[in-house]
Amino acid sequence: MGLLDRLFGRSGAATKAAAEEPDDRHLRLGDDLVVYAVGDVHGCLDPMLDLERRIAADAAAHGRPTALIYLGDVIDRGPDGAAVLDHLTGRDFRAGHRYCLIGNHEAMLLQWLDDPADDAWLDHGGTETLVSYGIGPAALAKAKGKARATLVASHIPAGHLAFLRSLPLTIEAAGHLFVHAGVNPDRDFAGQREDDFLWIREPFLSRPHRLPLRVVHGHTPADEPVVLDHRIGIDIGAYATGRLCAVRIAADAPPAFLISGGRTAQPLFFETT
Repeated sequence: MGLLDRLFGRSGAATKAAAEEPDDRHLRLGDDLVVYAVGDVHGCLDPMLDLERRIAADAAAHGRPTALIYLGDVIDRGPDGAAVLDHLTGRDFRAGHRYCLIGNHEAMLLQWLDDPADDAWLDHGGTETLVSYGIGPAALAKAKGKARATLVASHIPAGHLAFLRSLPLTIEAAGHLFVHAGVNPDRDFAGQREDDFLWIREPFLSRPHRLPLRVVHGHTPADEPVVLDHRIGIDIGAYATGRLCAVRIAADAPPAFLISGGRTAQPLFFETT
């Protein structure tokens, strides 16, 4: 029984009906999967590709059904946002299914296209993403109002925008809940808001939550992966450090981590203490 079933008391015919009408913002995968989750890529293509290669090798070694989940914020701040989306939309992950959650930066881009007069997205890494699509600050400054959004949309492939608009908020798999930022510890799952999933830091970071699953998240950078009873944080600031973190999650094993970039002597996966 999945998280939504447990929280809303679904069973029998109700569960079957829910399965026939899935909520595409909250995905439910199998508990038997080995899940590799990757923290905030932020337009850093090389460590992302290195992680995928090493994850694929690890997945081939254990031979179990596998899913790869990016925890959102794959664009902005770093230099290769366009190439990152090219990779995610154009190439399958050879070791299993690949999923991507929406992060606050993807949400800001989509909101900006609706209201291009608000420069908050540009000031928080959106400019780097536009440059990766060949749109310089000077060209953007010349465009006014909706013409700005038209200019940007003409440079971003339609497939990239469709991909971003399709991204789910949460994924439940392998006995964990995967989300970009976290959850509000004062609300049950039904009471969570989109802003909670995309933006929250405190009080989620320091307080246990009400959900029955440990939460795996990015959004809040730290020097190393953070492992607590209620959460696992794997954003280690890729755009600033060149280091990108993945965690291997299985319902029958402790979490193990891989850090790509800057730690070439690191074993393939290591457990935290």
